[in-house]
Amino acid sequence: MTDPLAQYRIVETLTESQVSDLMELYKNEFWCDKRTREDVVKMLAATDVIIGFVDEGDRLIAFTRVITDFVYRGTVFDVIVNPAHRKMGLGTKLMDAVVNHPKLQAVETLGLHCLPKMIPFYERWKFADVGEMKFMKRKNP
Repeated sequence: MTDPLAQYRIVETLTESQVSDLMELYKNEFWCDKRTREDVVKMLAATDVIIGFVDEGDRLIAFTRVITDFVYRGTVFDVIVNPAHRKMGLGTKLMDAVVNHPKLQAVETLGLHCLPKMIPFYERWKFADVGEMKFMKRKNP
């Protein structure tokens, strides 16, 4: 039996066309639907590890990124799969690619932020709710 995910290829940089695909992915999610292309291009340039899956036509259909110091801490951001390609295991493949990425093997702790309903998904890779820790943020005016 053939692996249905074998048709997808992993990429670690995005073409201009794939940045457009990423903008389309972002439009589908409440947490990133206001992002501008200019800001996303800037964000990508400052991202340490990019992992995407593209289809046979080189269209980006799944994406995540990691910001890290490559020693102590790394944070996974933007785990996102095109709605038409969900329920196929691409989110799992993305997270497998993160935890097995050669550049991230020496990182002491990987973290991420997720909605409570997504906790069981991330627990498969030994991400754990740190309960007593609180996420704090400061927004620039």
